[in-house]
Amino acid sequence: RNMSSAGPEGRKKMRECNGLIDSLVYYIQGTIADHEPNDKATENCVCILHNLSYQLEIELPESCARTIYMQRRNISSNDKTPGCFGTRSRKVKEKQQDTPIPEEKSNPRGVESLWHSTLIRIYLSLIAKSTRNYTQEASLGALQNLTAGSGPMPFAVAQTVVQKANGLPSIRNMLHVSHPTVKKTAVSLLRNLSRNTSLQSDIAREVLRDLVLILPSSVLASDIACETTASICYTLYNLTQSSSHNARLLLSADSLPKIIAISMNDSNMFSKASRAASVLLYSLWSHTDLHSAYKK
Repeated sequence: RNMSSAGPEGRKKMRECNGLIDSLVYYIQGTIADHEPNDKATENCVCILHNLSYQLEIELPESCARTIYMQRRNISSNDKTPGCFGTRSRKVKEKQQDTPIPEEKSNPRGVESLWHSTLIRIYLSLIAKSTRNYTQEASLGALQNLTAGSGPMPFAVAQTVVQKANGLPSIRNMLHVSHPTVKKTAVSLLRNLSRNTSLQSDIAREVLRDLVLILPSSVLASDIACETTASICYTLYNLTQSSSHNARLLLSADSLPKIIAISMNDSNMFSKASRAASVLLYSLWSHTDLHSAYKK
């Protein structure tokens, strides 16, 4: 677990170690099957996998990325490919949301397991069943890492989490835990998921009101609370930017007083949250059909 946080070279060596990732996944599967999600060794295994999933899209060896990239090239011969999973440009990022998901192998080995649906479902199971904060945070954090990029793999993982594995209810529950870093990681994961336009209606329906509920209505208490508040605002921004329906949902959740209060908090300590709330308000005002409702 300590070694897995040693940086890019350490992650590379551990990902390449024959049988290591497979053994970690195998062990966790066993403890889940035995109804022991709070096992300490399971926590260690999940934390290792969390670390090994960090920067995965960027750091994947060319041999692993080639299959996914070839599928991308067959779909659109106009895309440029400076990175493992293709260009990071905004236009291509928008295209990728309509791109067919890469086919996954039925029997993944090694690094291929890190983004496979089997492990995604394991993370969601641990989020739902474990009561250990480190296990919860590491499972959420691994999913956050896997959905952080802009290529086919992060969007495939996002679709698995939301639509194939029905993971939103378990993630939503983590918004209401008392542990601040678990809550912060859950919100960061939702922020990543909300970038995928094809998932926004599902996410808004499942968690929009919960996100509003955990928004602070007054002065923020800590740096972690500030980061969490900023992530909530940017998640709501993603959900409402192109959807008047979602903006109306946000309005009906009595969110405006909270968002306005956060935007007007000009303390340097909370400037990140204030700026995020202001960006959200500016975006909401772009829905001209809601102006009369806003004024009321």
